[in-house]
Amino acid sequence: MKGQEKEIHAALTGRRILILGGLGFIGSNLAAFCVAAGAKILVFDNLDPHSGGNLFNVAPIKKDISLHFHDILDFDRLVHHITDQDIIINCAASTSHPYSMREPWIDLDVNSRGVVNILEAIRRFNSEARFIHLGTSTQLGPLVYQPADENHPEFPTDIYSANKSVSEKYVLIYAKAYKIRATVIRLANVYGPRATIRSPEFTFNNYFVGLALKNQSITVYGSGEQKRNVIYVEDAVRAIMAAAVAEETVGETLFAVGDEHHSVADIARATVEEIGSGRVAFVEWPTERKRIEIGDALISNGKIKRFLNWRPRVDLRTGLAMTGKYYQPCLDRYFE
Repeated sequence: MKGQEKEIHAALTGRRILILGGLGFIGSNLAAFCVAAGAKILVFDNLDPHSGGNLFNVAPIKKDISLHFHDILDFDRLVHHITDQDIIINCAASTSHPYSMREPWIDLDVNSRGVVNILEAIRRFNSEARFIHLGTSTQLGPLVYQPADENHPEFPTDIYSANKSVSEKYVLIYAKAYKIRATVIRLANVYGPRATIRSPEFTFNNYFVGLALKNQSITVYGSGEQKRNVIYVEDAVRAIMAAAVAEETVGETLFAVGDEHHSVADIARATVEEIGSGRVAFVEWPTERKRIEIGDALISNGKIKRFLNWRPRVDLRTGLAMTGKYYQPCLDRYFE
């Protein structure tokens, strides 16, 4: 364990941490990190199939956490569990871009009204808690300058991204108006263990991992030359928890993204080479996906580096190799 991680662990020991959406990809990795640090973890999740929760994600730490099956739209349940928590991390979301276009009312409820529920519960019943809310790089829409930073304008192209943008603004309003100790961490194309890998409805690079593990062809739309940041989940978790224990990030929005920019085609090729034995197939864009495609999406992580002295450690191929190693003995648990 390196220096910064030791400091974070020391700051978390004995702390009471509520992880909303804690059975999902990011939430379960956060739970494992915090358990290792000696924190007291409460996981709150409703196992919505459009959010990627999986009970197997917390199987190794189940005895070390308190697990509750509830919905962030249930205000009374939120209040009951938010009271007395030291740190609250909101990973709960309906996370599929295509689903948000098919079911906009559901996405609005979960990704906007649910966040207001959380903020109101904190404001009324635990105003001293530290709150971390997860945002996404897709809030920005097509970039007008690159690499984009936290000051980039936002013109999202799908309902999910629009609601994530709005909910982030709610968090920042509450931080300023009510002195809630909140921080927004925006993520981009996180991959690694415990992700949902069975469906293209979730992050594209994790779906690539699932296809590679089943030795199936990875389909890339168009030429696949559009570039993306990617980040291994352990690096993302370390960024989130570094922000959670740092008072200087209160009221701030920070991009926690990788240093490297890779084309979608190169990510697909690397996934096949490190994990599977399939191939990469290039096909025409489906109309419904072309409508929400944003082109290159190069994001700067300069601000979080300045604030927290954080930087990603795991390169793409190393991360993919570790990801494959995680899934191989338990693949059936992610394709049930």
